[in-house]
Amino acid sequence: MKIMQPIEILPWNDNFDTGLPIIDQQHQQLVLLINSLAEHLSSHAEQAILTKVFDQLADYVAYHFETEEKVWHQFLSADDLEVEHKRNHEQFITQVQQLKHSEIDLSSNEAIERILRFLIQWLVFHILENDMYMAKVVQAIQSGLSTTDAKDKADKEMRQHINVLVETILNMYEKLSILTLELGREVDTRKQIEAKLRLAANVVENTLDAICITDDNHRIIDANPAFYQTTQFQPDEVLGKKLSEIKSGLNKQPLATNVSEIVLKQGHWSGVVSSLTKTGEGMVEWLSLSLVKSADDASYEHVAIFSEITHLAERLSSMEHLAYHDVLTGLPNRILLTDHLDLSRASSKRNDSYVAVCFLDLDSFKPVNDQYGHDAGDEVLKVISKRLQSVIRINDTVSRVGGDEFVLLLVDLAHADSYKELLDRVLQQVAQPIDIGGEKVKVTASIGVTIYPIDDNTTELLIQHADKAMYMAKQQGHSRYHLFKSTSD
Repeated sequence: MKIMQPIEILPWNDNFDTGLPIIDQQHQQLVLLINSLAEHLSSHAEQAILTKVFDQLADYVAYHFETEEKVWHQFLSADDLEVEHKRNHEQFITQVQQLKHSEIDLSSNEAIERILRFLIQWLVFHILENDMYMAKVVQAIQSGLSTTDAKDKADKEMRQHINVLVETILNMYEKLSILTLELGREVDTRKQIEAKLRLAANVVENTLDAICITDDNHRIIDANPAFYQTTQFQPDEVLGKKLSEIKSGLNKQPLATNVSEIVLKQGHWSGVVSSLTKTGEGMVEWLSLSLVKSADDASYEHVAIFSEITHLAERLSSMEHLAYHDVLTGLPNRILLTDHLDLSRASSKRNDSYVAVCFLDLDSFKPVNDQYGHDAGDEVLKVISKRLQSVIRINDTVSRVGGDEFVLLLVDLAHADSYKELLDRVLQQVAQPIDIGGEKVKVTASIGVTIYPIDDNTTELLIQHADKAMYMAKQQGHSRYHLFKSTSD
């Protein structure tokens, strides 16, 4: 008889790697300790053994936190990130101590599941969110970036990281579901294996994701409570029915045919499915569908995991906004600027109009940073951004493309020199004093301009030409604009 391997309630995933070796090694040890605790809990080990394992976990967590804080302190001394990270550490240690000293019946499956769920959720999000973000900041600082730029870089990478977070969690649920099926077939396995099956089943039963199992004809043979809750059907209305009868989105062509073919060929399919509940309410879900064959390959079943992603869709929409906008000022970034300039060039050709590409760089901005600090510098950038927005017209674009660099797109100009009046107002607005903590600071702007289609070049070259003209303006004495001329610049 085949004996199942010990259950890994929390399997190590390569997505957990932060890129800092000492932190990653300790994360792997924490995963081992949590799995060890799960092993002892599921086998109903004696209280003394459980206490010892719990102590080992608590001690190692404290040691891990100490190591982390040394790393963060080295690169982020007295930064808000370091302070917040320490506070999170202290709160977790307090919660662990409360769990350790509370009157918990460790023979209760409910209590075991509660402890493991708490530890697993903490560790996964501790690694994938908190530590991953801090590690990216540290690595960016090590590469030579300032703390502010390092945070900006880490923020952008973490926004892209949301898909990794979702994929990792779904993969964990998928592995757990497959493991539950395998355990179910081991009816003659020892009682210890049966206890682990019950523990795994408890996790599936209590997860918020809707999980069901279907036979090779896609008829539902089992489902967890979340499946009934989200579909609003009762068990007797679901069991024996085809999954597509309950999840209407699986009836849509060509999706239905494609899903069946891919699962049979590759053993797995995942994607977005939109269905209706029993009462007609719309629901958007991420479906992870896996094929599980019997030991002799004579039959197979499917494990379907539905994750409700309405809130994630909203969050992804927010992430998409951040992907195209500057975090500090909310202005379009270089990516969105490029899109706008591409569209403006096409419109200019159609409408026989002009586009002014204006590259603006703040004069004397570095002394503000040096004298008043980066927070003051950030405040100046935000004030300047608002002033620029107040001057330009509704169809124009102002974007931030660098530290103190902005690009203005003035579109639909009737004449090649129509930009001048707008830029005169821009220079006047930028030069107005700015109140920073009771101190008046003043910066000016140097602007380089190139006119499309007189300068009939690609989007990237137009920006480069405006940049060159900006340096000519600086050489001429600041607080002025200079028009790019291919023969002289």
